[in-house]
Amino acid sequence: MSSLQAVQTNRSYLVSTFIRGSVEKYEYLLDHLLSENVLSWEDYEVVNLVGQPLSTLVRQLLDIVTCKGETACRHFVDALHKVEDSAEEAGICLQPPEESSQLSQYLQRERPRIVKLIHNYVNAVLQHLLEHRYITRNEIEQIQLPIFTTSQKARRLLDLLRVKGNEPARCLIEFIHNLGEGIVEQVTDVCLAYQTKLKTTISAQSKFLSTYDGSENMCLEDIYTQSVLEIPENPNNSDNMQGSPNQDLLSIFNAQGLINNKADSILILGDAGSGKSTLLQQIQHLWADGQALQNFSFIFPFTCRRLYCITKPLSLKALLFEQCCWPPDQLQDKIFQFILDNPRKVLITFDGFDEFKFAFTDDSRHCSPTEPTGIAGLVFNLIQGNLMKDCLKVVTSRPDVVNVSLRKYVRKEMHLKGFSEEGIEFFMRKHHSNPDTAKDIISLVKANSSLHGLCNIPVFCWIVSKCHKQLINCGSKTPQTMTDMYVLTLKHFLHHSSTRLKVTENVLLEKVNSIKHLGKLALNGLCQGLYVFSYHDVAKEGITEEDLTLGFLVLSRNFSDEKPVSSQYYEFLHITFQCFFAALYMIMNDDVSSASLHQLFKWNRKPTRESRVKISHLCLQPILPRQRKSFLRNIEIRNLQITATFVAGLLSNALYSNLVDSWQPIKLSTKCKIIKRCLTKGIQKHFNSIPPALKDEKKSMHAMPDFVWLIKCIYELQDMTLSEKAVQGLDIDHLKMTYCGIGPTECTALAYVLKHLKKPVGMQLDHNSIGDIGIEQLIPCLHKCRALYLRDNNITDKGLCRLMEHVLHWPNFQKIALFNNRLMDECMNSVAYVLKHKQNFLSLRLGNNFITDVGGQILADGLSENKSIKYLGLWGNQVGDTGAKAIADALQDNKTVIWLSLVGNNIGSVGGEALAAMLEKNTVLEELWLDENKLRDSDAILIAKSLKKNDALKVLKISNNDFSRSGVSAFAEALESNHTITAIWLKGTKLTIEEKERFEQLDRLFVKG
Repeated sequence: MSSLQAVQTNRSYLVSTFIRGSVEKYEYLLDHLLSENVLSWEDYEVVNLVGQPLSTLVRQLLDIVTCKGETACRHFVDALHKVEDSAEEAGICLQPPEESSQLSQYLQRERPRIVKLIHNYVNAVLQHLLEHRYITRNEIEQIQLPIFTTSQKARRLLDLLRVKGNEPARCLIEFIHNLGEGIVEQVTDVCLAYQTKLKTTISAQSKFLSTYDGSENMCLEDIYTQSVLEIPENPNNSDNMQGSPNQDLLSIFNAQGLINNKADSILILGDAGSGKSTLLQQIQHLWADGQALQNFSFIFPFTCRRLYCITKPLSLKALLFEQCCWPPDQLQDKIFQFILDNPRKVLITFDGFDEFKFAFTDDSRHCSPTEPTGIAGLVFNLIQGNLMKDCLKVVTSRPDVVNVSLRKYVRKEMHLKGFSEEGIEFFMRKHHSNPDTAKDIISLVKANSSLHGLCNIPVFCWIVSKCHKQLINCGSKTPQTMTDMYVLTLKHFLHHSSTRLKVTENVLLEKVNSIKHLGKLALNGLCQGLYVFSYHDVAKEGITEEDLTLGFLVLSRNFSDEKPVSSQYYEFLHITFQCFFAALYMIMNDDVSSASLHQLFKWNRKPTRESRVKISHLCLQPILPRQRKSFLRNIEIRNLQITATFVAGLLSNALYSNLVDSWQPIKLSTKCKIIKRCLTKGIQKHFNSIPPALKDEKKSMHAMPDFVWLIKCIYELQDMTLSEKAVQGLDIDHLKMTYCGIGPTECTALAYVLKHLKKPVGMQLDHNSIGDIGIEQLIPCLHKCRALYLRDNNITDKGLCRLMEHVLHWPNFQKIALFNNRLMDECMNSVAYVLKHKQNFLSLRLGNNFITDVGGQILADGLSENKSIKYLGLWGNQVGDTGAKAIADALQDNKTVIWLSLVGNNIGSVGGEALAAMLEKNTVLEELWLDENKLRDSDAILIAKSLKKNDALKVLKISNNDFSRSGVSAFAEALESNHTITAIWLKGTKLTIEEKERFEQLDRLFVKG
């Protein structure tokens, strides 16, 4: 009997058998029929329609199979046997084809086995694909509908990947390979129950975001705004030489930007108020709610502010369970053993490492997970990997506390840079349900350049959002400085706590005692490295219930508030507010001597190790007035600088009279003179440290971050005379301020001071966080700029276009370097316009951006009308053949460009031919860089032929193209008649070792490497 006859004869039996069986067995049969191409995808959709009775589907399947004839029926019978054979191996390793174009078909061919392999790991697979951006959250939600079994979810995933191509298929196969290698582990039932409890706990803790003042809770999912997250440029990492701007949150966990793949700790650095804690809260929320990071079985979140207060020795087991989530006693050992056995499935986060008052050291090793040790040793050994090796740890910190010893154990470093311009608007709209209110606030911020610059920092965005009514009513007196913003916030809180006061009344005078109490607590806390205060500390400083109701001192988020009042802990609503109140106390209290203010403005002060080595006390100690000067030396440098900035700002003309009217401090004028003198001397010390220029070289000053801080203090004072005096002795040609942590706020201060420079200078601001907003802030001083270097600053088309609008009006401005930013074709119109109309422009370097052939053609149009530019750098873009041809055509008759780089621009034969034609006619170009393109031997022959007629070119770099012996020979022959060229670089060719040796003998031709 044939297979066709057997299927037809046993039709009733087959239908009844499948009806009595499970849907899973039927769907497994369909898997085999698909893998053997018995069913087309159209057939499969018919026989697997959701909601249809199983009997109907089986009959439709039998109709389709019998209609396809004998071969289809034979495969059907074979598939039936495979379904019944329960001993079939599902764990056999897959052997995918080497050809990547066949991977999608391979998934279909191996569908039955793949379903069995992944059905217990569907969540992990989905997370893996999401992290690699091959599926979306909406697609995950459709797959994970509760009506589907795990096997059905696996099949729906394979159905989805079928239409997505070969790359997602490759990603899935990689996961299955990791599964076979034991990299992916299944969570035991015991651990699953604990995981559920831990997720519930973390979900409750992370679901709502408290405002800084603790007055309201908002759903994190509704108001979370992503800050700019960057991978900094790292010379030790060849994959990330140029840095990577604007990463999303999940990129924290991918392989991009690895510094040390043997290390386990990811370091996220950001200034105070940049959103580090909120970012970690979002990570925890995504995991707890099952939205992301499901490859981790457990997440254990810690705040270093809380850990610092632990005095008893702890074991790793006690740390995880006592400080995060307590498992049932009888299951502790099993759960802890799973954690030790599967460290890759555990994520530990440490928030605010800068508030962990121990100097990081790797001198003391502790490797036992069960033996107790001090909290510092426990944390340090976790970061080093002596404990829980291969467990990922994410550490947030302010940059200044990260020492060389710690960096040895950093797997990856990322920088949190605050909000972009779009992020500011997004934040305002999310925080105000009334769209008109949000629109008014956004308009207000954009209309005030200083305010716009401040809002780059999330904490300032919150202040603006909180005090928007006062800001709108300020009129022409809108806050200009950071101190102005905090004084506005102070008044806002004071008015809200005193409803009986009229708006016109002096609220600072009314609440003078409260401000003094809070200021004294803040200053004493800073001097002793304390940011959390017990109820007894608060009471000891004379703080009353009325003072607490102001809202600046709130219950600590890091300690349970389910305690009696006498056991409560308090903290200022943000570290910057503690610094602000400390500054207020220093200004308004005559007990703080004028001489002690010198400690605030020592620009080269070294950190005191004593304040970070050990815990000398966990409660506030009294500080006598005569001791304060020495105690000021112990304030952490970053907090001291923030405090000093506020002190300077409180003495600005706008606030000085307000302070005198409110508090009438006797020594205020003396303090003001001392601070101005300190700032002037600090700046002059920087100038005096400038080495003399070498012969025939320009005089250059390399500014350090402390210099930028002093400039910020001068800006906070808003004293134009002082700002002029600060730079009157600055006689340099080049001002270098790289790696100084300069953001939009600092740009505002720099512009305020540098606009008084006596002569034009080159300004090098590479490797900062200037962005489009910072460009706007710098504009007032750029008329004094001769050359502007803005490498790696997250600048987009919007920022460059804004800059180009002003360049035509600045006769001194001649050079700009913007490589490794986010520039695209849109800004090329502005650049081309400048090239056409500014005939003293000398240098344009736009390497490593996202300029395509469209931008290349626009740029070429401007280039064709320019009579001055000498240097043009477009390496690392994608101008392609069309863009290269346009640029080459524009340069044929050009008489000024002497250096051109088109490295790594996907240029092929069309572009190569155009460049060869350009070299035949051009009489001035001295260096041409064409490495890492797609040029072939035929292009080499054309270019070499043009060199025989060219007597201007001196250096040709054309390595790492597709050249073999014939192409290299053409260049060697060209050198016989061209005596102008000093070097042709031809590394990365297809030459044999013998051929390389022979060509290397030729003068001026370099082929090795």
